[in-house]
Amino acid sequence: MSGGTAASAQATLAAAAREPAVIRLLTDPFALTPGFTGPSQPSGLIPEYDPSMNAWLVPFPMAPINTKNVHRTNFLLGHPYGTNFVYDEMMVAPGFGEIPRVATETFARMVSVLTGGLKPGSGRAREGLLRHPRRVEAVVTGDRDPGYGSTSKMIAESALCLVRDVQGDGGIWTSGALMGLGLRKRLEERAGLTFSAP
Repeated sequence: MSGGTAASAQATLAAAAREPAVIRLLTDPFALTPGFTGPSQPSGLIPEYDPSMNAWLVPFPMAPINTKNVHRTNFLLGHPYGTNFVYDEMMVAPGFGEIPRVATETFARMVSVLTGGLKPGSGRAREGLLRHPRRVEAVVTGDRDPGYGSTSKMIAESALCLVRDVQGDGGIWTSGALMGLGLRKRLEERAGLTFSAP
């Protein structure tokens, strides 16, 4: 986790402490789909074994944010995934023995966030990101670290797509709903990403 991410988390927690209604928004997977509530969604809070992947799955800290964005995309596009769409997102632990390590690292990060240990601008060194490339095979793959290297390229291509390719009205859109296949093409051709069905 970088210092900027930690600062965002601290600001969110501070807002929730000041205004309890923020907690309801944070825990509602349909908080960004006004007037629409779909079926009950998985909590993603309990580690579980996935036999199809032959791996243990553990909670992913960004899942509550990503889930809201996925449901908003479905909502803005007129529910192409269906009105009974269920979304779940977790991360893979290499083996049962890894769960304590992942849990300990997550706890340490959260303590750092809560105590202000990480400051904006701090985080993994660029050399470390390049030395340890990550590849996620389930749906999307990239040629850089998914948290920062590929993300920076996705942001740049999203900006170019907005300026050069998107036509339409303004509003509060998700990238999938507004840029869709045009952005996907850019990411595949210019950002080192590949997309495949499971």
